[in-house]
Amino acid sequence: MSRERRVAVVGGGITGLAAAHAATEDGARVTVLEAKSRVGGVINTTPFAGHPAIDEGPDAFLARVPWGVDLARALSLGDSLTSPAVGKAAVWWNGFHDIPQGLLLGLPTDLFALGRSRLLSRRGKIRAATEVVRRRSDLDADSIGKYVRSRFGDEVHERLVDPLVGSIYAADTDDFSLAAIPQLADLAARSRSVLLAARHRPAALSGPIFYAPKAGMGALVDAAYKSIVAGGADVRFDANITELAADGASWRIDGEEFDDVVLACPARVAAGLLSRIAPSAATTLAAIPAAGVAILTLAMPADHWPRRLHDLSGYLVPKPQQRLVTAVSFGSQKWAHWASPEHVVLRVSLGRDGLPALHLSDDDLLAETQRELARHLGIDAEPSAVRVSRWPNAFPQYRPHHLAGIAAAERTLPAGVALAGASYHGIGVPACIRSGQQAATLLSRR
Repeated sequence: MSRERRVAVVGGGITGLAAAHAATEDGARVTVLEAKSRVGGVINTTPFAGHPAIDEGPDAFLARVPWGVDLARALSLGDSLTSPAVGKAAVWWNGFHDIPQGLLLGLPTDLFALGRSRLLSRRGKIRAATEVVRRRSDLDADSIGKYVRSRFGDEVHERLVDPLVGSIYAADTDDFSLAAIPQLADLAARSRSVLLAARHRPAALSGPIFYAPKAGMGALVDAAYKSIVAGGADVRFDANITELAADGASWRIDGEEFDDVVLACPARVAAGLLSRIAPSAATTLAAIPAAGVAILTLAMPADHWPRRLHDLSGYLVPKPQQRLVTAVSFGSQKWAHWASPEHVVLRVSLGRDGLPALHLSDDDLLAETQRELARHLGIDAEPSAVRVSRWPNAFPQYRPHHLAGIAAAERTLPAGVALAGASYHGIGVPACIRSGQQAATLLSRR
């Protein structure tokens, strides 16, 4: 009889849970080693202001890529998925401006829609319209900002692309890899002109853009955890790993033997574990920066909420207008099941790469949030409930040529060790699920 394959998954975030789920389904004996006292990583759903489940981290996942949807369905959560009730968002630039129609991650594809918007100046619109006659942009710099500025000018970048992409990655897109954003990278490589390429784009997909379980994103974590435990996985909490060492054809983690190891932990943690067995990869991983953010959840009195904001799901704040707040989600308008007659639930994001926020106390974060909300919304009502969620180093920053560095690092990894997670090939719940599943599959085939 063949010996049961033992797989260690270092990290119990959604990446590690997805890796463990795939390995368990493949018949492996899985041990998940999580440094904290709970699984889920940046996904955490807790009660707030009388609501049983309000997310502290991500509150949804992309519906138009398969990995999140497929895992939810595999975990019997398909019937519980819901989508935002309100999808209209705005940009705050000395007042609210609806985000123009026909954008591709902030890139204009419809000049008529852009022309009707008051977000850009007349000069900015004229500059954007010249994109169609400009020569192909040089992509060697691998910078989103440099590419967008060369195509459409500074205003499109600063008022559309950087707020949209930057809010997803907590990034300064002038120092963020273009190649790491597949939609933008494919378009830039395939076509000289974005506007000309837009004429040949397939019709927009119908259906929801985002999904979330009605019980919050934590329901996805809970279901994955229960599934792997039912499948025989051993999940250990407060497991602070100190050593990963080779032992012939197998591996030892703090003296315990495993056939394969998935490092589903942040790059800085993986770098420490790889320092002896793959020093070149460790050096690359240790150099990946990460940004921290704070999310303040507020319950604002409904009788103070302006009627002019009722049809919005939230807004973005462009970098030139930022103090600490980068985005605000009107959560109880975005999600129908969060609605309450007493209050409006807001989720306010503070900080990004180059704009630190976590050095401030909770009181200071709240005071700054209230100052900025008063400026943006024109209201100064006191929230009836406040929750401060801190996420240090939660957003890996993909500097220019990030993917090339990761590919080189992965080529130096010894057999039986794989990397997975947001530090490497994509941020966002579906990307992390895919990364964990691919790592588990890769190791099962060796």
